[in-house]
Amino acid sequence: PEIEVAGTAGDPFIARNKIENEDIDVITLDIEMPRMDGLTFLRYLMKYKPMPVIIVSSLVSTNNPAAIQALELGAVDIVHKPGGPFSVGDIIEDLCRKIREAASCPVSRLFSASARLAEERRNSSSVQHTLSHISTTNRLAVIGASTGGTIALEELFTRFTPDFPPALAVIHMPERFTASFAERLDSLCVLHVKEAENGETVMPGTIYIAPGGYHMLVDSSGASRIIRIKNGPKIFGQRPAVDVLFNSAAESVGRNCVAALLTGMGHDGAAGMKAIRDAGGYTIAQDEESCIVFGMPKEAIALGGACEVTPLDKIAASILTHTKSIIN
Repeated sequence: PEIEVAGTAGDPFIARNKIENEDIDVITLDIEMPRMDGLTFLRYLMKYKPMPVIIVSSLVSTNNPAAIQALELGAVDIVHKPGGPFSVGDIIEDLCRKIREAASCPVSRLFSASARLAEERRNSSSVQHTLSHISTTNRLAVIGASTGGTIALEELFTRFTPDFPPALAVIHMPERFTASFAERLDSLCVLHVKEAENGETVMPGTIYIAPGGYHMLVDSSGASRIIRIKNGPKIFGQRPAVDVLFNSAAESVGRNCVAALLTGMGHDGAAGMKAIRDAGGYTIAQDEESCIVFGMPKEAIALGGACEVTPLDKIAASILTHTKSIIN
């Protein structure tokens, strides 16, 4: 079979013994468990025996960001736990796909990125949101990410300052988790971060996260940028899909757009990035060394969609440089 269940464990202590004595490729992990919570176990696992972990959780409310914290600790991905509005049939296809992808994920990179981010957070000062608006609203940044994207987007957006353009971001994350993720980023970033809503006008000093389960597009109405949230078929198995956002930006924003494609598996975003470049926008692909998974950026580079290939810690500066050049 393509996926073999090697074993089950009722609590982290049983799981620890099985992991030490069996050859395991991927672990699915709940957060609420007897004897030890999932976050504590994940810290232990990543310290002593790093391996791909997929969080299967029902903790999706904005006032309980535990699932997002798990991703920051090094978990590869996240899916809804069956129950309530989600049946086993609703999540099984997504879970199987993510298990297959996680099995090939270089978890050492994920753990290293998580450790680096934690160190930066310890050394950073408290965040105060800016209340000032930027004079021009013509500039726009669009960002796409998948596997490892929670860490990458935090590292990117915490470098944004008040003179940055507004940004629209798509990350492959299930429905209901994106609100928690946006709230988490909002507590860490100088700019305001929120989950995008249909029909709202893109405002300066704001970063918009596409809601899980829906595509996000950007439209133009005169000088304003309007966010559209729509249902529709999955693209490369994803909804939201980076290509949907990028293609809409190519059409409605064109040369006034700067796009960045970050770590992630698969092809999503590659064609859309090429469309933005062809429309006169500036495009940036994260380099292989700083990626958790060099999939989506690699495909964009192969298509000729990247104007620049650069490490994650240099992307924010490049976005600012090239959005300033738009209005100069």
